[in-house]
Amino acid sequence: MIYLDNAATGGVKPETVRLAVAKALEQCANPGRSGHTASVRCAEQVFRAREALSRYFDGYGAERVAFTKNCTEALNIAIRSLRGHVVTTELEHNSVLRPLLSRGNVSFCPADGGGIDPYALVRLVRRDTEAVILTLASNVTGYAPDFRLVRKLLPDRILLVCDGAQYCGHLPLSLRKSGIDALAVAGHKGMLGIQGSGALLFSDRFHPVPVLYGGTGTESFSAEMPDYYPERLEAGTLSYPAIVSLLAGTQYLEKHGEQDESARSALLHREMSKRRVFLYSAPNPFGILSFAHAEIGSEEFAALLSERYDIAVRGGLHCAPRAHAAIDRTAGGSVRASFGFGNTDEEISPFLAAIDEIVARA
Repeated sequence: MIYLDNAATGGVKPETVRLAVAKALEQCANPGRSGHTASVRCAEQVFRAREALSRYFDGYGAERVAFTKNCTEALNIAIRSLRGHVVTTELEHNSVLRPLLSRGNVSFCPADGGGIDPYALVRLVRRDTEAVILTLASNVTGYAPDFRLVRKLLPDRILLVCDGAQYCGHLPLSLRKSGIDALAVAGHKGMLGIQGSGALLFSDRFHPVPVLYGGTGTESFSAEMPDYYPERLEAGTLSYPAIVSLLAGTQYLEKHGEQDESARSALLHREMSKRRVFLYSAPNPFGILSFAHAEIGSEEFAALLSERYDIAVRGGLHCAPRAHAAIDRTAGGSVRASFGFGNTDEEISPFLAAIDEIVARA
């Protein structure tokens, strides 16, 4: 199989990640719940993972790294913690759209042609605005808003909450230098971990509240969740193998550098521009290219690539309906090919050949 669906989940993991998960499964105790040596050893690894993520993202300390099962949970924690008016964009994923729309008091910055004007976004800020929520990279087109300029233009009092699902692991990111107050991380994509891994990193200006209530291994006599982080946000047993995978993935990126897909993305974009399809992506570091055909629906196109050529891509709206509306693809969606760890330039030729055959038969 040629796997080009890395924006959904990373298809190949480094050997160090696979070995770390296998070792974790050999003896998987409950970190922080018992005093025996296996539990203590697991708790130490969890703390190392917090330290590694805070170091990698130039964050605000290990105690301000809360583990989640995915980026969606991290975003829900951040959004449910806000009480005031929120400004966001039309590019956002449903993990931002749905919790925001359910709470209300939100303004949307339009994404004309699939892009965001930072000045237009900031003009939506009101006296009661508490936060701006912004994707760092669109999961539909790979477009990256200028979040650093947004932070510069915002009043200091406004929190900046960012969805890093497609960005993290592809480009360097310093939370302190960029002024991001909360970053939601998907562990299973560019960060090279396995499914079930995610994290919320947050500054001392932001005080997220729990969305789940339950056991934490501490303060068991209290009817309330602990008032200190990260335990306040981590109810129930942590997924130790997933956290270990995220630790190993972060260490791999620290050693080998980010997985910048700009060159491969540019090569594919150049070749796809010669085909009879509509392109909705420019070359980008996240390896995302979305396109559509005038006569073949996106999900049918993706199915043909899978069934006839064993090529994995994604068709549809990619859980981002407003982003598709911005590029006039609400009805038909788009076909998304996305590179990641393990892909090679040699996979581009058979992908293009498959595109040519499908288009020719249309």
